This record gives sequence, C-alpha cells and structure tokens, in this order.
Amino acid sequence: MLAYIIGVVLFALGICVSVALHEAGHMFTAKAFGMKVRRYFVGFGPTVFSWRRGETEYGLKWIPLGGFCDIAGMTALDEVTPDEAPRAMWRFKTWKRTVVMSAGSITHFILGFVVLYLMAVTMGLPNLNAGPTVPVLDSTSCARPTMSKEQAEAQANAPCPKEALTPAATAGLRPGDRVLAVGGKPVATWDEMLTAVQATSGKTVFEVQRGTQQLWLVVDVPKVPRWNGEDVKEVGMIGASPKMESPTVQYGPVAAVGATVSFTGTMFAETAQRLVQFPERIPAVVTAIFGGERDKNTPVSVVGASRIGGEAVERGIWVLFFFLLASLNFFIGVFNLLPLLPLDGGHIAVVWYERVRDWIRARRGKAAGGPVDYTRLSGITMVLVLIGGAVTLLTVTADIVNPIRLQ
Repeated sequence: MLAYIIGVVLFALGICVSVALHEAGHMFTAKAFGMKVRRYFVGFGPTVFSWRRGETEYGLKWIPLGGFCDIAGMTALDEVTPDEAPRAMWRFKTWKRTVVMSAGSITHFILGFVVLYLMAVTMGLPNLNAGPTVPVLDSTSCARPTMSKEQAEAQANAPCPKEALTPAATAGLRPGDRVLAVGGKPVATWDEMLTAVQATSGKTVFEVQRGTQQLWLVVDVPKVPRWNGEDVKEVGMIGASPKMESPTVQYGPVAAVGATVSFTGTMFAETAQRLVQFPERIPAVVTAIFGGERDKNTPVSVVGASRIGGEAVERGIWVLFFFLLASLNFFIGVFNLLPLLPLDGGHIAVVWYERVRDWIRARRGKAAGGPVDYTRLSGITMVLVLIGGAVTLLTVTADIVNPIRLQ
C-alpha cells in the first residue's frame, strides 16, 4: 500500500512539474523577446511565499496544480500601465507571439522526449512488437479442450502433466524451431501459422527451420473443441506456445537518439488518433460512472493517470510509470495546440487570423485592421470552458468510482 501511495504522489508531482515547466516555457521565451513578464507562480490559491527579481515576481501557491505566467498585454483588451504599453505582447510580431504561445507545448514535447531517451538508455523502451510476431516455438503445451470461458481461464496457466506428449512434441518439434509452412502453405507470422493449424487436421507436413537445418516433420493434428470467446468450435491444435519478443529494448547512448525519435513519432500518431476518438468515448465514461464495465480505452483524468502510476510502482513496473508520464506530456502538448480558446492554440489561431487578414487587406490597398476583439469570442470561449469542465468532472468521477486498473 505504501508503494502505491508513493507512486501516486510521484506521478502527481511529475504532472505538476510538467505544467510548471510549461508556464516557464512561456516566461523564458517572452523575456527573450523583450516582453514584460509580471509574475510567474507555481500552483494556485493563496501565496505561500514570493520574491521579486528584476521586474518579475516569482512565487509558490498553496494548491500545487499547475501554475501561471502573467505576460503584460497578451491581448489588446488587457490593461497595461503606460510603461508596459510599448512592451505589450500583442504589439510584437506574429512569429514572436507564436513562439511564446507555443513554447508551453514545445516544453511538454521536450520533456516527453527526455523521459523516453532516459528510458531507452536505462530500462529500455517498450517494444511495440512484443508479441508472437514470428512463428517460433517457445515450448510445447497441452492441446486440451476448453468448453467455456471459465475453463479457458483456468487452463491458461495450468501446467501439462509430465507424461503428456503434445502432437508437436510427438512429431519432433522443439523449442526454438521456426515454422516456415503448414501443409505446404507458407506462414510468416504466428497468427498465420495458428490460422493454418486450426483449419487443418490429421497428418500434416510442417516445414521447419532449426538452426541451419531445414526439416519436414509430419504432425498428426487433432481436432479439439475450444472456446473462442463466443461459442465452442472444433479446431486443429498441435500444443505449442509462441516465443515472445522482449517487452522492452535497451539502447546505447547514440543509438537511443534515433530510437527515441522513432518512438516519439509513433506516440504523436497515437496521440492524434486518441484526440480524434476522444468525443466518441465520452459516453463510455458516463456508462462506467453508473456501474458499467470501464473500457480501458476511455479517457482518464490526472486522478486516473496518477492511480495507474501508483499501481505501476506498487508492482515494480517502472517502465509503465515513465511511459505514462511521457505519454501524458505528449497528450497535453498536442491538446494545448488545438485551435480553441482559451487554449494556447486558440490564441495562436487568432494571431494568424490577424496576420492573414492584414495580408489580404494590404493586397487590396487597405490599411491593416485592428486587433481582434476578444469580447466577440467570449461566448464561444465560455461554451468551450463549460464543455471542458464537464468532461473533466466526468473523467475525475469515473476515475474515483470506477477507475481503470492494471490487469
């Protein structure tokens, strides 16, 4: 239990640090371009302590959830003092404002990359091919019938009787053998081999690679009733288990750079896919709140992610802990760039709307238009804030009453 609590606290702390660094990204880039940063605080609520250095006040708040960076004149509607007006953010060039507003997400991407790189050179990156990808035998096992889901689960880890010889073992198949063909049909993956075996019966020739030798072994394949998740069907079975790939792959310091870049690209693609699927998975969250089975693919809140992180630490699965932390950084970074107010992506969209609009006006011989009036967007912004708040409330509730748990 103590390990679980430590894991939850560590994961929550990791998220808080990530968000605090997100705001630091805004602050450092704003200062680099000469914008005035009034305040940079970690957390929210009453102030624990603060100090002033130069023109910026730094401090810590009591509620350690995120933080904020107060840049003078982020929009033309923000109040600024006369001495702040020349350095108001909205007066700076489009590309500079874009850099400042995207710096938070870029910080998340850098953090995620660093976490993955450190994983690559220490504990290893998750092996995306960790499964029975090639038809190589790891061991021979019983070809036992299963007539129900319960029986299949009970037999999953049950050892075979010592005196039992499987069809594969009887025919001379050994651990490490790679099956090249079943009944003359070439197979390239374990799934292809499994499909071919299940479709056959009786004496069948297996073409096998054993070291440098190529063998042709005759296996007497029996038909065995098996539970397939819905009903019982008779399928061919030889009694063999696949050789699984290692769940992680470790790299040297140089090779880890390329591996991390490749893995990061894969995670970006998966993050984009999860964002597209996000709305359609919300009903499943509601169902889970009212007692339905929690789908492991439903969105989770910071609470849910921290609980999973706690379980990972409790079981000693540090690879999963850091992988989740990197994943969450990528997700927050991408989500924050969506062109919706009040996200940074929404502010970037407004800035570039002004830029394109003024370019079109210049082509028509007209003067540049003024800054966008954010009061006209307040209605849409409020709707999006309410939707975001509702989704957050739903996911937090589901993560409390019906959390996703490690299997």
